[in-house]
Amino acid sequence: MKKLRVYADTSVFGGCFDEEFAEASRRFFGEVRAGRFELIVSAIVAIEIVGAPQQVRDLFGELRRDHAQIVEPSAEIGRLRDAYVEKGVVGRSSIRDAEHIAAASVAGADAIVSWNFRDIVNWRRIRGYHGVNLIEGYGALAIHTPAEVVDYEA
Repeated sequence: MKKLRVYADTSVFGGCFDEEFAEASRRFFGEVRAGRFELIVSAIVAIEIVGAPQQVRDLFGELRRDHAQIVEPSAEIGRLRDAYVEKGVVGRSSIRDAEHIAAASVAGADAIVSWNFRDIVNWRRIRGYHGVNLIEGYGALAIHTPAEVVDYEA
């Protein structure tokens, strides 16, 4: 069976050390380590992680080194990110969130996982991201929390 290619935004790494999100976040990364998911992260995650606590930076460093495909910035990502803003999916103040979605879409991820309920895991925004992706020639991207993608049967 083909591994699902899943983009994790910055909130999932920090979620490992947040009481509310730790269980599902740790389980998700455990499944990455076990080979169930192919992890994708972007340079924007690396930039956002710089200001995070040391334990979050260490986790990101280990997963980036051993398990992740890194998506580098590109004009294509920038164009798609800007299209989300221009179409009103998110405002300019949420441009980094739009860049996460654009990076995942351009990289051909099957899904993105996030704990950002305002600008990413939000049904209104998801509809907007899908609409722009279809107009711009990308497929719909599954957008979920880590709790929704991990295997609770294992």
